[in-house]
Amino acid sequence: MCGIVGFLKERKDNETVDRMLRVQDHRGPDDRGISVKQAGEQYVHFGHNRLSIQDLSLHGHQPFVSDCGDYVLAFNGEVYNFKAIRIELEKLGYAFVSESDTEVVLYAYKAWGMACLEKFIGMFAFSILDIKKKRVILVRDRAGVKPLYYYDDGEDFMFSSELKSFQKHPSFKKELNKESLPYYFQFGYIPAPHTVFKNTYKLRPGHYLEYDLQEKSSAIIKYWDVDASYEREKLDMDESEILNALDALLVDATELRMVSDVPVGLFLSGGYDSSLVTALLSRNRDRKLHTFSIGFDEKQYDEAEHAKIIAQHLGTEHTEYYVSQKEMLEKVESLPFYYDEPFGDSSAIPMMMVSELAKKDVKVALSGDGGDETFCGYSKYFYLQKFSSLFSSRFKKSMLQTALRTVNAKSVESINSMLPRGMRQTNITDKYSKFKRAVEADSFEEMFLNASSYVDSREVTRLLKVRPDSELFKDFRMYGGSTLLDEMMRVDYKTFMVDDVLTKVDRATMSVGLEGREPLLDHRIIEFMARVPVSLKYKQQQSKYLSRQILYKYVPQSIVDKPKAGFQVPLKEWLQKDLKHLVERYLDPSKIDDEIFDIAEVERIRQEVLIGDVENISKVWFIMMYEMWKERWF
Repeated sequence: MCGIVGFLKERKDNETVDRMLRVQDHRGPDDRGISVKQAGEQYVHFGHNRLSIQDLSLHGHQPFVSDCGDYVLAFNGEVYNFKAIRIELEKLGYAFVSESDTEVVLYAYKAWGMACLEKFIGMFAFSILDIKKKRVILVRDRAGVKPLYYYDDGEDFMFSSELKSFQKHPSFKKELNKESLPYYFQFGYIPAPHTVFKNTYKLRPGHYLEYDLQEKSSAIIKYWDVDASYEREKLDMDESEILNALDALLVDATELRMVSDVPVGLFLSGGYDSSLVTALLSRNRDRKLHTFSIGFDEKQYDEAEHAKIIAQHLGTEHTEYYVSQKEMLEKVESLPFYYDEPFGDSSAIPMMMVSELAKKDVKVALSGDGGDETFCGYSKYFYLQKFSSLFSSRFKKSMLQTALRTVNAKSVESINSMLPRGMRQTNITDKYSKFKRAVEADSFEEMFLNASSYVDSREVTRLLKVRPDSELFKDFRMYGGSTLLDEMMRVDYKTFMVDDVLTKVDRATMSVGLEGREPLLDHRIIEFMARVPVSLKYKQQQSKYLSRQILYKYVPQSIVDKPKAGFQVPLKEWLQKDLKHLVERYLDPSKIDDEIFDIAEVERIRQEVLIGDVENISKVWFIMMYEMWKERWF
């Protein structure tokens, strides 16, 4: 895993490349490289921060220049099947000087052009300078595991793995993209392709950008889209055939991601997905796998004990660490630096902590991310499908709305705490609030959107004076061409998974120079699962029905079945106690930007949270994260 930067200029400017690299040194602390090549009237600058994973020698140094000097590559990520592709290239007469996948990627492009992308199984974001065609090409992997940003204001063009590098370039015009803020305050992240800055974009997953050095213009081309798999006919296979095919895919995907010249470990939360990855890799292995989990003293947030039980059953070398509240709170103020733009997912904090733990023993860690969107895991899918009939009955909808309005989140939290431990719902306040908002919707699409949001769009309208860019919304639209369950998974795969989950994991792991790998995001798995009938994705009232059946072969159902939790932090307790001083500081009416916020609304929710309200917790956290980000970068 690494970091890349680049830009165009009429003269050589190694100093700027170096500044852009240094601010993201955490992505690649092992080596730093610069390449400057003249192409026509411009000099193309490439920079690379290296985290050495494959071929630890100097032969793996980047940017990588081809033997003829006409091609330059700056590569971030891994192509796991590079050895098979290398054999193909050797048959075509290509000779290699390294054992790295980087060199394979460059010569694959030289041999097959952009068709090379069809051969790659991996996660990647890379840039290629093709001097013959006078083009710079930027590429992002199919699922969007690796980030890639670019800036194009019509005069200057630059790219980077992290937004912060742009701020080290003298031509970067740092202007706030106000139209993106309503989406941040609704979802906790800014959806691709936009960012918090004007003229600055996220390259979408499954796309590449070609910049013509002569015309000084760019074109974006889609080479892969999960929609295409959902639009294909469903598989004509029985359950046992589907299970066998999925099992084989999972085994191959997980084994491929063990390819490494450095130690590899696994994040183990005790949930279905991380347990599945661990179970598959624990089979027939001479050496024990190294697994990692963190725990919390607050029992309602602690998953470590469950992870330990799974680890003991699978026989891994397990490391757990109980994080103190003080350690967690210390991470809060580092979030604006590592996440570059306002980011509201508070589970980034424990993700950073478990990454820090793993880095002490390994340089690569596998996770179970992508399992919910691929195998049908989120609880919202099932309750939304169940209540979708509300739109055909005004009476039913009205009755449910009335019932929900008579109960507040605090009451639900209190009732939940009195239930037997096995029946309690995790994160009940957030789930209740999302459900309540969903039922207020006027269409199923709006219902799904509200259930996927931390803050209702109408509440955002009251909070902010700026209005959203409607173009940002298009990836959230449902096409109505398949079942509701498939539609919801498809949308989440393209939005929440990419811009929340994968962003969270990338920045957290990279903050300590750890490579994160997601075997469940092997594109062959989602292409297969998109064609599986929904009756097998959610069967017998079980989420993730198929992946559970495979997991149960290795781990008894009795020890793996439990309510879904996920990484959580005691956000309510923090904001009302330990972080109260930050709430008072960053939500101070005299300091809030009145061109963006309705000051009276900010003050109202601040006061309500400080006296015990739980429904406005997300709003306060999002405002605080935004204000901390603005203070750090403006």
